[in-house]
Amino acid sequence: QVQLVESGGGSVQAGGSLRLSCATSGLFFSFYCMAWFRQTPGKEREWVSTIEVSPIGSTSTSADSVNGRFTISADSAKNTLYLAMISLTPEDNAMYYCAADRWSCNSVSYVKYWGQGTQVTVSS
Repeated sequence: QVQLVESGGGSVQAGGSLRLSCATSGLFFSFYCMAWFRQTPGKEREWVSTIEVSPIGSTSTSADSVNGRFTISADSAKNTLYLAMISLTPEDNAMYYCAADRWSCNSVSYVKYWGQGTQVTVSS
């Protein structure tokens, strides 16, 4: 049974940084893509970043809105996914969700496994 548990959210001032973690169980990173999504009240959940891990390395992609500020990474030995966020702005306020799927992680419609979310609040 796949389980995803996020942590690391909190409140920061604009320009600050946070690192989110997602502890996973029941999956092998090499067989799944892993991703972060975020959602604010009244808006659709949006994709943030995806990583695919293989025995020879990993590849990642990110949304234009966070490219250069957010970095996704994975530690297979710890079964943990991370999202390092710098230069945060109030536009980054959202509930952040960890996600996993065997085939595709770039769309809410395709992702099968979700965490419960961790809140990020950025004040101006």
